[in-house]
Amino acid sequence: MTVLQTALRLLRRRPRGDHPCAALFEPEPGDELVSLDFETTGLDPRRDEIVAVAAVVVKAKRILTSRRFEAVIRPASAPTATSIKVHGLRNRDLADGRPMRAVLPELLAFIAGRPLLGYYIDFDARMLDRAIAGQYRAWLPNRRVEVSRLYYDRKYRGAPPGTTIDLRFASILADLGIPNLGQHDALNDAVMAAEIYLQLIDMQARGARLARRREARVDVAPVGA
Repeated sequence: MTVLQTALRLLRRRPRGDHPCAALFEPEPGDELVSLDFETTGLDPRRDEIVAVAAVVVKAKRILTSRRFEAVIRPASAPTATSIKVHGLRNRDLADGRPMRAVLPELLAFIAGRPLLGYYIDFDARMLDRAIAGQYRAWLPNRRVEVSRLYYDRKYRGAPPGTTIDLRFASILADLGIPNLGQHDALNDAVMAAEIYLQLIDMQARGARLARRREARVDVAPVGA
């Protein structure tokens, strides 16, 4: 953890006693992260709601699917037709879900002080931050690890002008030879992000890089959950 990250954790004061957020301020386990993914009613973290969550522990060089957290969330408002096309979760699929207020304490206890890993993890962290702030008037202190940034470093850092830059999730999976389990399922996305992470940190340790091609344009693709 950098000096800046340490300072930010200290500025975000640790709640006392048995406060549900206290576990987030535990020391980082040296070899554990949590791969996190939300499915939501949209891509606006200020207004949209979480409808599904999955989190999986990554320890050393293993994805521990036996240590996972999954929940379907019943939102305050029905999902839109647009969001249903993305994740396939209809209003009736969410009817038996629990409200985020009930799920949040369990999710925070599962995450504890581990860094959060994911694809477009800042979006998921902002969604979680809003839930924490609304319920507990606290904020998420956990360090974040963005897999698309790790991929960029292994493939595109120092690339010459004219290099096509493709950071789409499906493209990263294909380039690394990771099977696509089906996107926009929270557990699948969390597991695939963890697989990307493990491959890239192994390449980083070996000093290996990914081959790239030169083309006539630069195409920076958007990232999304």
